[in-house]
Amino acid sequence: MGGSCAHRLRPGRPQVLFTLLLPLFCPALGQPVRYSIPEELDRGSVVGNLARDLGLSVLDVSARKLRVSAERLHFSVDAESGDLLVKDRIDREQMCRGRRRCELQLEAVLENPLNIFHVVVEVEDVNDHAPQFRKDEINLEIIESVSPGMRTILESAVDPDVGVNSLNTYQLSPNEYFSLLVKDNPDGSKYPELELQKMLDREAQSAHHLVLTAVDGGDPPRTGTAQLRIRVVDANDNPPVFSQDVYRVRLREDVPLGTAVLRLRATDQDEGVHAEFTYSFLGVADKAQHAFSLNPVTGDLVTRQPLDFEEVERYTVDVEAKDRGSLSSQCKVIIEVLDENDNRPEILVTSLSDQVLEDSPSGTVVALFKVRDRDSGENAEVTCSLSGDSPFKIHASSGNYYKLVTDGALDREQTPAYNVTVTATDRGKPPLSSSTTIALRVADVNDNAPVFHQPAYLVTVPENNPPGASIAQVSASDPDLGPNGLVSYSILASDLEPESLWAYVSVNAQSGVVLAQRAFDHEQLRSFQLTLQARDQGSPALSANVSVRVLVGDRNDNAPRVLYPALEPDGSALFDMVPRAAEPGYLVTKVVAVDADSGHNAWLSYHVLQASDPGLFSLGLRTGEVRTARALGDRDAARQRLLVGVRDGGQPPLSATATLLLVFADSLQEALPDLREDPPPPDPQAELQFYLVVALALISVLFLLAVILAVALRLRQSSSPSATGCLGSVLGSKSPPVLPPNYSEGTLPYAYNLCVPGDQLKPEFNFLTSVGDCPATQDILNKDSSSALLASLLTPSVEADEKTFNENKSKKKLVGTGEMVQVVKNTAALWEDPSSVPSAHDPGLTTAC
Repeated sequence: MGGSCAHRLRPGRPQVLFTLLLPLFCPALGQPVRYSIPEELDRGSVVGNLARDLGLSVLDVSARKLRVSAERLHFSVDAESGDLLVKDRIDREQMCRGRRRCELQLEAVLENPLNIFHVVVEVEDVNDHAPQFRKDEINLEIIESVSPGMRTILESAVDPDVGVNSLNTYQLSPNEYFSLLVKDNPDGSKYPELELQKMLDREAQSAHHLVLTAVDGGDPPRTGTAQLRIRVVDANDNPPVFSQDVYRVRLREDVPLGTAVLRLRATDQDEGVHAEFTYSFLGVADKAQHAFSLNPVTGDLVTRQPLDFEEVERYTVDVEAKDRGSLSSQCKVIIEVLDENDNRPEILVTSLSDQVLEDSPSGTVVALFKVRDRDSGENAEVTCSLSGDSPFKIHASSGNYYKLVTDGALDREQTPAYNVTVTATDRGKPPLSSSTTIALRVADVNDNAPVFHQPAYLVTVPENNPPGASIAQVSASDPDLGPNGLVSYSILASDLEPESLWAYVSVNAQSGVVLAQRAFDHEQLRSFQLTLQARDQGSPALSANVSVRVLVGDRNDNAPRVLYPALEPDGSALFDMVPRAAEPGYLVTKVVAVDADSGHNAWLSYHVLQASDPGLFSLGLRTGEVRTARALGDRDAARQRLLVGVRDGGQPPLSATATLLLVFADSLQEALPDLREDPPPPDPQAELQFYLVVALALISVLFLLAVILAVALRLRQSSSPSATGCLGSVLGSKSPPVLPPNYSEGTLPYAYNLCVPGDQLKPEFNFLTSVGDCPATQDILNKDSSSALLASLLTPSVEADEKTFNENKSKKKLVGTGEMVQVVKNTAALWEDPSSVPSAHDPGLTTAC
C-alpha cells in the first residue's frame, strides 16, 4: 500500500499532501497505508483518500462498508468519497507524551469479504507550545569568595514540543558578572549553566537581578522567561562536590516500595558549619518526585511508589548538595526502568460469525480477533493457541490480528456447538497468558441418511392371523434436525408378485408398522421378503433400506393323512400277508402318514387303537413300523385286524386312523380262503349302539306314518259313512293269510309285523307287539267278521346268540333306504285307493324291516 503526507507549511495554514505514486512505493499488500499530518488539524480536514489508496472505487466504499477502527477514534471515513477525515482534536503532546515519533495505528475494515488493512497516521509536531520554567523566579546565593569560572546549573525549562520545535537554547540578560552556558543532557535535552565571569563584591553589589530566557527552535521561535535573583553571601570557599557528575541506575519495575536505588556521595572541604550540607531535588518533575524520595542527610534515594515501565521508561533527576554557606553542586541521576513481564496479553474479538454450516470447507473464517501486550521486547511477543481438541485453527494475519478458521469437517450431530478457548501467551519469564472463549453454533445440513435400528428384521407371524393386525414395526432414526430428520416409511420391493403385494401387507408411513392385509396360510406361503425404505424430508432427500423377512408360523390346523395303507376304490382296506414262520421283530408293514403342518405340529406318533390280538404285533411310535412281537401260535387266528391311530404333536393334537388286515400265510393261494371269510366281528357294544340308533329312527318314521293313516281314515269316514274298512276288498279276501318268513334274520335283529283285521270299522294300532302275540291267521282274516281291526304290531325279535348275530351281519341283508321309502308309499296308496292294496300273500303288506 502507499501513503500520503500532509505537512504544515506555515502557521495557521495546514495542507494535506497526498502521495500520487502510491503503488510504486508500497507494492506489497501487507504494508500499511501511511499518512503524515500536522497536529491540531481542524475537524473535517482531509487526511487522504483512503479508498483510492486501498484500490477501491467509490461504490465499494458503501458496498463494503469501509470504516476505520482504533482504541480511540480520531478519524472517520467519508462514505461518499472514501476520504479519511479528522474527527477529533489531535494533540501530539497529549497522545505521544514526548516521543520523538508519534504514529497513530488504525485498522481499515472492509466487509463482504472481510479484510483488514493497517493505516499509520504520523502526527507531526507544530510549535504550539512555548518553553516554560517551573518557577517564575529563581533564587541563588553565591558567596563572594567564589572564584571566576564557578558554574551553577540552573533550572531547565520545559517545552512539550519535539524536534526543531523543542527547546533550543537559553539566553541571559546582559551583565558583567555572569555568562550563560547551554549544555546537552544525555537524552538530548538542553539545560542552562550559569558561569561566574569575575569576582563578586558583596559590598559593592549584594544582589544581581537577571532574566533567563528559554528559546525553542520553531519558526517563529517561542520563548519563556524566569527571573534570576542572585544574592551574594559571605565567603564560604568550598562547595560540596559529588563523586560523579552523572549517576546511572537500572531498576526493575517490580521492585517493592522502599527499595534503595542508590546513595549519593558528596564532600565539602570546608570545616565546621560550612562543611555541613544537605541533599535535595533540583527541578525534578512531578512524576519523579512521586516515584522517589531523597534523604537530605544521607543522600539515599529510595522508591516511594510502584514503578511502571509502561508509564515511564526513564527518570532523570537533578540532585543538589548545598552547604550552610549556600555553596552547592549538582549531579544528575538517570534511572532506567527495566521492563518485567507484568502485563497479560489482551484478546479483543473484532468480528464473529453467528453460526457455521457443518459442511463448511476447511479454511472458512469464523472469527477475527487482535492481541496486544503492554510490555515490551520479548515480554510483548505473543503467540496464540487453541486449548482442547476442536476442528479449528488460528491463522496469523497482519499486525497483531488473527483469524479463527475451520481445520476439519464439522458434524452437528456429534457436536452441535463449540466453545473455542483462545489462549494468548507472551514470551516473558515466566510467561503470562490470558484466555477468552468464543461460542460457535453449528448449523445443520442434511448430511445423514436415516439409519434403521437393526440391520435386518426377522418376523414370525402365526398363520390364520386376523386381517389388519400388526405383524412388525421397523424404526429408523435420523440425527439431523427439522425436516432433515423427519422419516417416512414405504415398501420398496418384495419377492411377492407386485399385483398381490398390497393384498398381503402394507406399512404405515409415519410409524413404520407393517400390517397384514389378509390371513396367512403356512401351507401356501411359508415366508416372504420385503425391502422397506426410510426417507427423510431434506433437500436432497436421503434414504436407507432394510430387509424384512416374514416367516408364517405354523398352527395345528391339518390332521395327518395316511398314505399307506391306502383304501381300495370300494372303500375296503388292503391286506398284508405275513409268513407263518415269521420270527419276533419281523417287519410286517409300515404305516406311512404325512401332515401338511410343520414342526411339532407335523411330528407324528403311531398308536394301536384296536387289535384282534394285542400282544401279537408291536408298532413303532415314530416310525409306524408294524413288527411281530412273538411267533404265531396254533391258537392264533390266521387273519388279524389292526386299527392304527396317527396323531400329530400339535396342541390340541389332530389324528387319523388306518386299518391293517394281516393274513398269516405262506402263499397267496393259502391266503385267499381267509380273505373270503367274514371279517372279524367288531366290538359288540359299538355295533349294538349303532343298531339302537337305527331302530329309534325307524320307530319314529313308523309312528309318523301311523298318525298320518289315522288322520286320513278319520277324514274318509266323515266323507263316506258306508265304508267298511280301510282295506276294502282286500280285507275280505278269501285267500288265506300268509305270514312272511322269519324276518328277524336280517342285518338288524328286529322284525316289525303289521296285523290288520278286516271286520272292524274302527282301527286300532298296537306298536311294538311281538310276532308271537299276533292273532292266528284265521282270526285276523275272517271274512265274516263284522268289524275291521287295524293293528300295528312291531315285534323285535332279538337273537342273543352271538353266532346268529354274526351270521345275520355277514349276510348283509340290510334294508336300504329305498325299500323303506317304498313301504311308506305303499301305505299311503292303501288309504287313498283300497283297490291298490296288495294281496295278503304279499310279504310287503305285513312286514317291513
